[in-house]
Amino acid sequence: MINNSNENALMDDANSPELNRKLMGYISEDFIKVADQLKEASYQIRKRGFSENPVFIITNNELELGLLLIDANEMNNRFQYRASFMQEFIERKLIGEESVLLFKENYKNPDEFCCLFALVGEFSGFVFVPYPED
Repeated sequence: MINNSNENALMDDANSPELNRKLMGYISEDFIKVADQLKEASYQIRKRGFSENPVFIITNNELELGLLLIDANEMNNRFQYRASFMQEFIERKLIGEESVLLFKENYKNPDEFCCLFALVGEFSGFVFVPYPED
């Protein structure tokens, strides 16, 4: 699922031509290095009652969204990872009020998938990446 934040409309198509394969390769390669930490952070966000919909921002830009969780190069990773959740995206109007229900319906099981909001280069959107199996 990808959200083009300029339109505030959700699309359920992670294979959209907008998300080029090279970029998805970079994201996947980097994600494997930090997946265990993101999975634990997702669990803690849900367990502590902050949100049932954790979102992790992956970016190579300076950003004031979410809280820094893993800095670039901290774990031999390329990108910075920031912890957030659906409500912050709604408050900042990155998810329009009209898209909240659709977002929740398309939100994948957080024990199995990581919800990433990728802000990499010219691309910005939601991507669900499966956690590696133990």
